[in-house]
Amino acid sequence: MRIAILSDTHSRYHTVETALGMLQTRGINQVIHCGDIEDADTVWLFHGFTAHFVFGNCDTQRTSLRQAIHGIGETLHEPFGRLELAGRKIAFLHGDDKRLFEQVESSGQFDYLFYGHTHQAREHQAGKTRVINPGALHRARPKTFVVLDLESGEVESLSVE
Repeated sequence: MRIAILSDTHSRYHTVETALGMLQTRGINQVIHCGDIEDADTVWLFHGFTAHFVFGNCDTQRTSLRQAIHGIGETLHEPFGRLELAGRKIAFLHGDDKRLFEQVESSGQFDYLFYGHTHQAREHQAGKTRVINPGALHRARPKTFVVLDLESGEVESLSVE
């Protein structure tokens, strides 16, 4: 099973549409969004995907974001997301709350932890947890997101122009 992880879309509709088109071409339907969505119109672009969202520090329009996420039939996780997919335990959050980030990272409960906020793609290992920041689709050069193959553990970083 392959999943996409993206973050920090900041209402950049064309960039989000391009990234989602790349996922459709690859047959990937599962998407995790690590926050800083910014507005409801961005959420509606994810209609037709199985999408999981968390809020970021720039997500101030929370009522309209909640309504849009509910409107497309997808899931908002608060204060952080946790899923089990293909036998892998996954956590995801924005990354602006350092205490929460450190608690989840050091808990030893997850195979993967995804986060955003920094707009910089990064990866490291914390005990058994592989910690991945996919980069950002705004204010980043290059604009990136990742696709993870949960069976093999292979991570592919994709750039969006």
